[in-house]
Amino acid sequence: MDSRVLLSAGVVAWLGAAGCDSTEKREAERAAATAALNQRAAVIERLDAMHAAAAKADLPGYMACFAPDAVFLGTDSSERWPMGDFAKFCEFYFKQDKGWDYRAIPGRRFVSFSPDASMAWFDEALTNDNLGECRGSGVLRRSPAGWQVVQYNLTIPVPNELAPRVVQLIRERGPGSR
Repeated sequence: MDSRVLLSAGVVAWLGAAGCDSTEKREAERAAATAALNQRAAVIERLDAMHAAAAKADLPGYMACFAPDAVFLGTDSSERWPMGDFAKFCEFYFKQDKGWDYRAIPGRRFVSFSPDASMAWFDEALTNDNLGECRGSGVLRRSPAGWQVVQYNLTIPVPNELAPRVVQLIRERGPGSR
């Protein structure tokens, strides 16, 4: 057989194999991208469910969004709530049908994942009728029960030009408010 035919057959076989690898690679990349989008959607769904439950003063629904070992950091410097303590705090208000309504501002929620997609961290701009624009940030852990918040930090962003006045007010008041 002519060496050119053998060479041509080899090139065709190699290109065919490369094409298969390329197709398989594209399919794998597409599947990974779809999985990532699904995980992002699941995290956002969990955060939305958390905010909705708080707004309805739904204690079981709200607590289901958090891992048992979670911590909630509130806007006051004294507010570091392990879940047992936070559940009692929430129960006091929720029994009076007093929830809190924080709404995510569209386009201002950002989610990232660990390389193995077992952890996610986020920050979100929120709006609240009493406090105005706030920021939530935190970490979620994927478990057999789905994504659960393991840390949530609620803050009130202070414009830089107002910070000196706000700091002065806090200093005048003294440490902690409780």
